[in-house]
Amino acid sequence: MLDAAIASAEAPAEVLGAVNVILPDGLFIPDIAVVDAAAADQDPVNFDAEAVLLVAEIVSPSSSGRCTDRLLKPPYYAEAGIEHLWRLELEPTPALIVCELENGRYVERAVAEAGRTTLIEKPFPVEVDPGALVRRRR
Repeated sequence: MLDAAIASAEAPAEVLGAVNVILPDGLFIPDIAVVDAAAADQDPVNFDAEAVLLVAEIVSPSSSGRCTDRLLKPPYYAEAGIEHLWRLELEPTPALIVCELENGRYVERAVAEAGRTTLIEKPFPVEVDPGALVRRRR
């Protein structure tokens, strides 16, 4: 979905999973990172925060994982100046929380809910239904 949106917008970016994002206070590994294509050409594994357009975290079902994804990581990403943070909540139903950096903090811009397609404008236009991103176990 992100690859198609990037191609449609002709944005010079790449979608990568589980790469190293080097922040002033250490190294973080987001679930998904959208990075500058030129930076990915130089090193497909390690990225300075300036090369990261978007980080996306899939909230872990464990209590420590939920705390890390919701509370711990966002301030570090914000301090590093990463403009866009998406957080995919899986419970009670899939929802994508879309945040944008404003005055050094993330501000919630949209909540995409399962079963409804939502247009997210930045960093490039993409339509998403969080329910379609998650396959239910039977």
